[in-house]
Amino acid sequence: MSDAVTLPAARGKLQSNAPLAPLVWFKSGGSAEWLFEPADAADLSDFLKNLDPLVPVMGLGLGSNMIVRDGGVPGVVVRLGKAFAKVTKLDSTTIECGGGASGILVSSTARDAGIGGLEFLRSIPGTVGGFVRMNGGAYGRETSDILIGCEVVLRSGQRKFLGPQDLNYSYRHSELPEQAIVIGATFRGHVDDPAAIQAEMDRIAQSREESQPLRSRTGGSTFKNPPGHKAWALVDAAGCRGLRIGDAQVSEKHCNFLLNLGNASSSDIEELGEEVRRRVQDKTNITLEWEIQRIGVA
Repeated sequence: MSDAVTLPAARGKLQSNAPLAPLVWFKSGGSAEWLFEPADAADLSDFLKNLDPLVPVMGLGLGSNMIVRDGGVPGVVVRLGKAFAKVTKLDSTTIECGGGASGILVSSTARDAGIGGLEFLRSIPGTVGGFVRMNGGAYGRETSDILIGCEVVLRSGQRKFLGPQDLNYSYRHSELPEQAIVIGATFRGHVDDPAAIQAEMDRIAQSREESQPLRSRTGGSTFKNPPGHKAWALVDAAGCRGLRIGDAQVSEKHCNFLLNLGNASSSDIEELGEEVRRRVQDKTNITLEWEIQRIGVA
């Protein structure tokens, strides 16, 4: 963004040259040219409507499934705060969620309301906006199974409702309009006993605890599972368990997780991922696709 660009007025918090490393799970990477936390949906809509159309915009949730490159992110990064984190029961099977609500909040609210089928969201370290955009999933379920519809603010500032048919979901992918920000979604489950829902959430939590490096600087699942294969098994078979570049390491506990052991740069982490992809390709002739978003300037 050139110095000549004047940003529109906003009621929310607008910060220039904002460090993103503290906001993402890897704790690495550069700054956002601008970081915007809108006061509410109208504030976001007005801001984008009046923002120079050439200025890029992207949304940031919990920063779990993301590498922010060391050169930072040009344009405006939109982070949805508490105003977008509410979750409300609509009826016996349906809840309405803000785009900034966490998976834990959504699943526990559904449990308290006696709505089953959303337990898997407890295991995904992200927000509703990220789930909708990436068709987030785990334990045999994904967002496309539960989504009734979502509300987005387009890059033009227009607010629009989209149904699953508009998103054309596939594995870890949607056709959400470029630079759109998901500000809310409605999910449908089924009537169930809160105790049974809690038991399933406990089972999922225990499974994650046993199999994933939860208390580490990580980005979650690094690569998509290729058809008929598990990414972790391919990484392991290629001899990459524990592989390191600087302070970036392939987790020894779960090979589809990359770790920042302390002072890894984002370029170290991304380079390690590319080395893993090369080794898997050489060993199996299978090309692993990144699941983690890599954003910004190297």
